[in-house]
Amino acid sequence: MSATAATVAGVPITVGELDEREAALRAGPTAATLPRPGTSEGRQLRRWLTQLLVSERVVGSGAAALGVTADGAPPEQELLPDESARLEIGSVAAAALAAPLARVLFARVTADVDVSDDEVAGYHARNPMRFAQRPQGSGWRTTAGAAAPALNEVRPMIAAHLRAAARRRAFRVWLDARRAAVVVLAPGYEHPGDPRQPDNTHRH
Repeated sequence: MSATAATVAGVPITVGELDEREAALRAGPTAATLPRPGTSEGRQLRRWLTQLLVSERVVGSGAAALGVTADGAPPEQELLPDESARLEIGSVAAAALAAPLARVLFARVTADVDVSDDEVAGYHARNPMRFAQRPQGSGWRTTAGAAAPALNEVRPMIAAHLRAAARRRAFRVWLDARRAAVVVLAPGYEHPGDPRQPDNTHRH
């Protein structure tokens, strides 16, 4: 029987499952960019993959508890439109959202998340040119000479921008809380950022 890398609500994720996921990754198109097995970076990759596996299990159990299925999943691009959004939500959550079931769960968990008029107005006051029309000039997009739009002109865009960020934050908090509640990691499979594990070194 394969050793256990982690348990999720008492159900094991075996080292064999982790080996299979790593092998699939190393057989894929990003293989050349991956660290060598057995190195400090290679062990960190396995820790990251363990986090992804447990997150997928947490998503599955959360979806089952809420009675949601993968039907009608929003597009990944809608939830994670750019690299900033992926960095904001974290690499593990972003990777988990590649699965339609996770995106449906995201929609359910964050359905009630909204932003206030004061938050929209405050954002506009701090970033008056964020949604200004950007005329083309000499091949570069620029706001030079452009007037800041009135709040009412850009209110829907600001609200959508802030709401999307708030929903990503709410899903990350939900996922972190569920992992903390039901996940136990075996020695050697700690979170990559855990300062107690030997491969988490900070170099300049």
